[in-house]
Amino acid sequence: MAVQEQAQSIEGPYSGYYRRDIPAEDAELTHVGSGTPCGELMRQYWHPVALSSDVTDLPLAVRILGEDLVVFRDRSNRVGVLHRHCSHRGTSLEYGVPSERGIRCCYHGWLFDVDGRILETPGEPPDSKLKDSFVHGAYPAEERHGLVFAYMGPPDEKPDFPVFDTYFTPKDNRLVPYSIWQPCNWLQIRENGMDPIHAVFLHSRMNEVQFTQPWAEMPVYEFFETGDGMHYLTIRRAGEFLWIRAAQYTLPNIGQTGGLFEEVDASKYFGRVSLTRWVVPVDDTHSWIFGLRHFNEVVDPLRKGREDLCGHDSVDFVGQDGNRPYEERQRNPGDWDAQVSQRPIAIHDLEHKGSTDVGVAMLRRVLRRVIRGEKQPVISTGDASGQKVVYTYSHDTVLRVPSRDDLNDEEVQREVGRRVMDAVKSGDAVPHADAREAHIVGRLKEIEANPYPG
Repeated sequence: MAVQEQAQSIEGPYSGYYRRDIPAEDAELTHVGSGTPCGELMRQYWHPVALSSDVTDLPLAVRILGEDLVVFRDRSNRVGVLHRHCSHRGTSLEYGVPSERGIRCCYHGWLFDVDGRILETPGEPPDSKLKDSFVHGAYPAEERHGLVFAYMGPPDEKPDFPVFDTYFTPKDNRLVPYSIWQPCNWLQIRENGMDPIHAVFLHSRMNEVQFTQPWAEMPVYEFFETGDGMHYLTIRRAGEFLWIRAAQYTLPNIGQTGGLFEEVDASKYFGRVSLTRWVVPVDDTHSWIFGLRHFNEVVDPLRKGREDLCGHDSVDFVGQDGNRPYEERQRNPGDWDAQVSQRPIAIHDLEHKGSTDVGVAMLRRVLRRVIRGEKQPVISTGDASGQKVVYTYSHDTVLRVPSRDDLNDEEVQREVGRRVMDAVKSGDAVPHADAREAHIVGRLKEIEANPYPG
């Protein structure tokens, strides 16, 4: 067939024959094994590897970033993350016995400490130096908020542990850990968080209203790069009110999202997040979402959230896991179905992105620049006491801003949204988190008192 005729056939109807071949995935962004560009970036950060509740008196076999590991709790209540296979003869330490200090292999009784040092080789002669001649593979581990975290990079480059301001806001905030299994690549899951337009359709117009009715309104939106990632801003009108919402992506795989059940019927000045989520690659085609579900009167005043539904492979809002019957998921699909069904690894060369995909394109661009060394990321750090926290921008603000016949309402929404975002960012200069929140709320009230441009 002539080239011109083939081109016409590809662009014409019933062109499946000419579109059979599937291009390769974008390996630079999606492959996470040892030595891969994205995998080495991932290893510069702390990642959740298990729920604390899953690490009991029995060791837990896990796979993270293509590595087979075992997570265990010794009898001194220390958590350890070790290479799974015993350095002696390769038996899996998932069958090991947690000891007062470390874990003992079931096969010949070798005892490994949480840092990989070999404490005992009981079958060897008393004067054997074998246990002092090498160490077993181990990673630093920390247990926070019901999650076990590991740092899997070079030991001398280990960053401080990140502590986000949202953990402590408001004062009565309760953090409930959960996990979700997803048999697909990590990136297509993380991209979902920087695609606010999917909420209009997937969560509202195409299926049941999965959160609240205001989500169905098409927002005005903008995206912004930050030193440690990016965030978006959406503005929706609901009667006399504007709902201004920001969600944040923090390198390499963290997302924080505002309220789920927003009714937009009264002023709200600085509501914080309902979700903090890490998308942790198991390997190139499987992932875990490890999250902290936030419960408080500000983010969920109607108490629609369910703490009792948050846990292993479970969270309290529809469409987040693959545990529903298939037919039910077909009739009312959610994020899990939309993400997993993009193939085990989404093929970027087959996409036809539009104007609503600017956030996805930005996320990929930021990630690629960091992987290539063209952008030096800010690695967020903090401390366990909450005295040093990472300021973040994810929030919900609802302001009373009636529409006016003499003004273009989309321009009003965009201008108010930008002023709200400027007010939130102005809090970065305030040294204490409590004072920062008071400063931001004061600025937002000023905007509500004088909302119109010009």
